Amino acid sequence: MSIGPVGSGFNIVPLQAARPAPASEQTKGFGERIDAALDQLKASQTQASQSARAWELGAEQDLAAVMVDQQVASLGFQLTLNVRNKALGAYRDIMNMPL
Repeated sequence: MSIGPVGSGFNIVPLQAARPAPASEQTKGFGERIDAALDQLKASQTQASQSARAWELGAEQDLAAVMVDQQVASLGFQLTLNVRNKALGAYRDIMNMPL
């Protein structure tokens, strides 16, 4: 039995440069990005609500899909809440700085 060089059994893929964001993404301001994120959150919560209602009415038979929709909406809401709390904390820290 022979021992080969380190990494001989692995498929090593060279790193690729990150693709630049599309031109439409580069021109968006902070407020527009926040609005887009909140719209996505609202859409995921609406989808979760609709899939839960469809399950209750018997139109949806895939409980796993309903639960996934619920979890996506829940995680999105938790993330939004944590971002808000961090932003408020940073604002309070800045306002309490002595001049």
